[in-house]
Amino acid sequence: MFLHMMKCKIHRASVTGADLDYEGSISLCPDLIRAAGLRVNEKVDIYNINNGARFHTYVIEGRRGDVCLNGAAARLVARGDLVIIVAYGMYTEAEASQYKPRVVFVDAMNRIAEKTSEEFAHSSERAEHSRRQSESPPRKSSTIRSGAVKSQTIVTSQPQEEEAT
Repeated sequence: MFLHMMKCKIHRASVTGADLDYEGSISLCPDLIRAAGLRVNEKVDIYNINNGARFHTYVIEGRRGDVCLNGAAARLVARGDLVIIVAYGMYTEAEASQYKPRVVFVDAMNRIAEKTSEEFAHSSERAEHSRRQSESPPRKSSTIRSGAVKSQTIVTSQPQEEEAT
């Protein structure tokens, strides 16, 4: 038997654009695609926190910081809306019992603030950690660990691109 389980999610990303005339999809920042473990053309569900809309589309690579809904989906979002982007996978019962989905938390500029396992993301510890993170500036250094650790958190500070004038 196969189980349809969450593979990954990008939590509370800010919509940077909505292009009705484009041919469909969601244009995502390459850093977010990589961090979440998504693939170009992979089906994703979009959950709009602001208006409750829930819909499907597929991923295309956008520019750094992009979270842009294209085509018909552009009617379901507005610039600045917060969305949750989720992909699901099919897993055997054995795979599902070992698998920990990737959860990517982003800041208001869609930069990666934190990656964590789903187990940690739902704990009271996670809520406290988020509160502390929002009260303090991002860390200057990155901590990277390898291996599967249930409550592992990787906090990153990505370099900010300079604005073109």
